[in-house]
Amino acid sequence: MTHGRSASRTVRVGGLARVEGEGALQIDVEDGELRSVQLQIYEPPRFFEAFLRGRSYTEPPDITARICGICPVAYQMSACLAIEDALGAVIDEPLRQLRRLLYFGEWIESHTLHIYLLHAPDFLGYPGAIEMAGDHRGLVEQGLRLKKVGNEVIETVGGRAIHPVNVRVGGFYRVPTREDLRPLRSSLDEALELAVATTNLVMSFEFPDFSHDHPYLALHNPDEYAVLGGRIASTSGLDAPVAGFGDHIREEQVEWSTALHAHLLEGAHYLVGPLARYALNRAELGGLAGEMVASLGLPEVITNPFQSIIVRAIEVVHACEGAISVIDSYEPPPSPAVQLNPASAVGHGASEAPRGLLYHPPRRTSPPSSTTCSPTSRSISTRTTHSSCRDVSTWSAAMTPASHVQPTSSTRPSTGAPGDGPRGWDRHRGRQPVPPR
Repeated sequence: MTHGRSASRTVRVGGLARVEGEGALQIDVEDGELRSVQLQIYEPPRFFEAFLRGRSYTEPPDITARICGICPVAYQMSACLAIEDALGAVIDEPLRQLRRLLYFGEWIESHTLHIYLLHAPDFLGYPGAIEMAGDHRGLVEQGLRLKKVGNEVIETVGGRAIHPVNVRVGGFYRVPTREDLRPLRSSLDEALELAVATTNLVMSFEFPDFSHDHPYLALHNPDEYAVLGGRIASTSGLDAPVAGFGDHIREEQVEWSTALHAHLLEGAHYLVGPLARYALNRAELGGLAGEMVASLGLPEVITNPFQSIIVRAIEVVHACEGAISVIDSYEPPPSPAVQLNPASAVGHGASEAPRGLLYHPPRRTSPPSSTTCSPTSRSISTRTTHSSCRDVSTWSAAMTPASHVQPTSSTRPSTGAPGDGPRGWDRHRGRQPVPPR
């Protein structure tokens, strides 16, 4: 490796830390200019698509959940939506709201894990969360308490916290009673306070001065902040039904990665994830989360990927509020699932996993077959490639890019640092002035 303005060099990282799956990174510089960046996923394919061939249309929710232990609900929901689309099944609103509650639990636990265990150590100067806990034990314990609430929501509605077993095509095997949900209510009140504190924490981080110009792609629903279903939208003007995914996005194999790479048909790379959701659904972000966005002065679009952690925290606030709302208005559905009429058909399904749009391409009910396009590898874009995977293990967290948040002319939001006390947003009084440092 050589240095200097006109130097040529290659940087290789053989094993990326704090990502799901196994990956490497190679950066090539020639005469001082960046020539290529290759994100190499070398973990062997796990063949989940092959597992689904010949299976009953009732089995994908349980099989696809095993793709990821952190976001199994996302795979279950997208699989159910695809099969229900194929069968023409319409899910009753009470069942849909119960699914949203389950999904909110996953957003809470997944985002919190990402923020506190994968991302915060980088900003605070630690190799990992264990080392960070030595100096900030209370901070790590706060994150674990918040994550636990998300797990409790998933366990109560889904049957268990990891790889839920209560989800089925058409609804659930069993629906909870109001009494079952009551213990979650007080836990979610505490979680909401912790989510606000988390937002104040991440607003205190110093971010590298960087932005990108890739379009964002996410589901959009004019009636709510998109989680379950909607239309596929992008900041470059795309507006298409979920069934039109393949008409606008192409996946390709590259020689250096087992993960497929995706791009828009016109050639542009795109990013998914919290920043994409925020850019395309900001107007639908209501309640306390919406108030915080306005009061903290966040822009409509955030192009600094390092600041994705801010939107993750805001989405935790939104998920806590959404879960509370579902519980407060909950009336047990008359039936745990809608009636299904099996037929030979093709369906499409998509939902917003914590790390981005999770699309199940044409799912044929007879003969059974499927493909899965997961979000985490599609979230990583470089100057030369944009990665996408189907059945390859998801990998990602600290690597997932974000949108651009530049609250002021500085890339450092003017809020408090860890341990500085209740600076930033106070849910009872709004944003508080911060003395200069």
